[in-house]
Order: sequence, then C-alpha cells, then structure tokens
Amino acid sequence: MGANYVTRETGYRMPAAGWGEADRVTNERFAPLDGFAERFGQIVSEVEDLGFSSMDVWTAHLNPRWASDEHLRIAAGLLAEHELTVPSVAGSAGADLDYFRGLCRIARAVGAPVIGGMAPVLATDRDGVVAALEEYDLVLGVENHPERTPEEYLEAMGGAAGGRIGAALDTGWFGTHGYDAADAIEAVADRLKHVHLKDVAAPGGHDTVALGEGCVPVRRCVEALRRIGYEGTISIEHEPEDRDPVPEVLKSRELLRQWLAA
Repeated sequence: MGANYVTRETGYRMPAAGWGEADRVTNERFAPLDGFAERFGQIVSEVEDLGFSSMDVWTAHLNPRWASDEHLRIAAGLLAEHELTVPSVAGSAGADLDYFRGLCRIARAVGAPVIGGMAPVLATDRDGVVAALEEYDLVLGVENHPERTPEEYLEAMGGAAGGRIGAALDTGWFGTHGYDAADAIEAVADRLKHVHLKDVAAPGGHDTVALGEGCVPVRRCVEALRRIGYEGTISIEHEPEDRDPVPEVLKSRELLRQWLAA
C-alpha cells in the first residue's frame, strides 16, 4: 500500500496539521517531472526489494492534478521494470468528475483495475462516475471511513451499477468505530472489490499497529474472506505517525501468510 509511506517525506513524523499536510508535502515532492523517475523509482525499487510483487499506487505519488503523460509513461515503465502489478489506485476519488476521470487515466496507465478510496464524487455526479468507469473499464471500490456499520456503508456506495461500484473495505476504520470488521466483511460480501487489511490500537482512535496487535479481529477477517470466496487483493495497510512502517508491514505479511496457509 503506497499510502503506508504517508510520512516518508516528513521524516516519518506526522506533521502537526495531520494527514492532509503529509499528503501535500508528498505531492509537492513528486510533482516535478525533473527527478520524478528517481523519486518514484526509489519507492518501487524498495517495494520489490521487500519481496512484494504488487503495490497499490497512492495518489500522492501519482496525482491527477499534476500527472502528465510523461509522468504516467515513467511510472508505468518503472512498475514494469520492477515487475510490480498494481491492484488499485489508492486515495480519495475526489468530489468532482474531472479529478475522478484523471484517476481513471492513471489507473489505465498503470494497469490498475480498481480505484479504491472515499468517493464524495458519487454524491455530485454519480452518472458521470459510472460513465467514466465504463469508458475506462474500471471498478470503483468505495472505502469506508465515517460509516459506522455495514448498513451505512452500503448506503454510501449506492447501487452496484452493473458491478462497477463496490467496496474497498478498510478493516481498521470499522475497528475505530467499534464494529466487528469480520462481520462487516460478511455483510458486504457480494459488493467486495478490494480489502485494506488494517489493525488499530483501540476503538475511538485510528492509531494503526501491526496486524494482530490491536482491536481488529484480523485473523477472523481473513477467515471470513476465505468463507465468502473472496478472490481479490488483500492490501496490508499501516500508517504509523512516528516511525517507518516497513518492519511492522513485513511482520504483518508473515502473519497474514500463516493465516492464509492455515
């Protein structure tokens, strides 16, 4: 999950202004075409060296507001060079159709079948979103953040639009709201397009921790995914505010592999 690097450009310390500031700093770092190949290349090279074969491309590393055709050509070439597939473009789908269509353009360039994130644009131009998804042959996975229950989550998604709109379920946010994420997976099973497997320290907050160290029943989430026959990607998401996430992401990956093999 590219967003695991949210604090990479701020020295692995979340700015006082929070996520939005870290996102802004990262966008400013990656936007200039001069040096983009080096900066994006460092990310994909590290992901490959860590033993991953797939990476969700985060919108602060490749954003519709500044990504030129040359940015996209370079990014696609580097991903291919390092043999990384892209399950999703990860980040807010935005609130306006032009931005969303820009995400579709990025997804097509890097070979991602899913755009996964919160989607306020559905409330402003749902018909336009569906038309763009059909034009680019993509799926929108709506990510849960404020939704406290599966019922609220399904309401936020709205209709399936012929399978074009579904869930990019974040287990951590259900943990934040004190709802059993494994039960949520079962409840939205027929709409599930992508999974952000995340653990948080305790309900009421969103301090992410390594899988199995917080309040989210992550092993039961994996068992639920098996039970419903889920065949999509499980993305390990972990964005600590005061440290490099990599050691705990690798620890989480090994635990996930054990659960999947059990």
